[in-house]
Amino acid sequence: MATSSDASDLWVRRFHPAPQAPVRLLCLPHAGGSASYYFPVSQRLAPRVETLAVQYPGRQDRRNESCLESVRDLADRIVEVLGPWQDKPLALFGHSLGATVAFEVALRLEARGSLPLALIASGRRAPSAPRDERVHLRDDEGLLAEIRRLDGTQSQLLEDDEIRRMVLPSIRADYKAAETYRYEPGPPLSTPVYALTGDSDPKATTDEVRAWADHTTGRFEMNVYPGGHFYLNAHAPAVTEEIAAWLVPAATAGR
Repeated sequence: MATSSDASDLWVRRFHPAPQAPVRLLCLPHAGGSASYYFPVSQRLAPRVETLAVQYPGRQDRRNESCLESVRDLADRIVEVLGPWQDKPLALFGHSLGATVAFEVALRLEARGSLPLALIASGRRAPSAPRDERVHLRDDEGLLAEIRRLDGTQSQLLEDDEIRRMVLPSIRADYKAAETYRYEPGPPLSTPVYALTGDSDPKATTDEVRAWADHTTGRFEMNVYPGGHFYLNAHAPAVTEEIAAWLVPAATAGR
């Protein structure tokens, strides 16, 4: 029988241990993404911030597991395994789908009396700004067309038939989770929210991103970078420095 520690190791990856860091940052991937997407982020932030990356089921070393098709199911499972990582301040970072999952994780942590140090939402409109999107209902070619439109790092890899067969199920499941999610109105977070976006992101206008302010009674900041949905790929050094500038002083001061 798997222990809670085994489950945590399955879900949470630590690429660059930083035991002296005053804060941990839990990173949640975009649709079709994996924990390894955040390896460079972890490398840049260490040793100031210890980065943890979530591995959703259904991909890479978890490819034989069933994918989860609900944001709330993902959040429930993630919160269950965070216990070993909460001995120091924990902040959340999510890109695209990951931002919505991070929001639901923050809600659950606050309900347990364990406030995250910050929620950093990247490349995602606010939970209260839904769109009627149905990409997950398209055939494989339609799904691939959307990935190419967003210019994700995976688009060239998906030209390989074997890789395409391997990863399309998890991409479709993630799109379903993102597109079927609907925010249930309730009390806002107390956790500070920092929103990051690209100025030409077709998945999130600046107004839709600015609406994250409505989801917290704490501090809110929004920064806009040049670029589209994956602006992060071109601006990773600047974004990681911004993250460190937010988190390290807050953790050191004990918020």
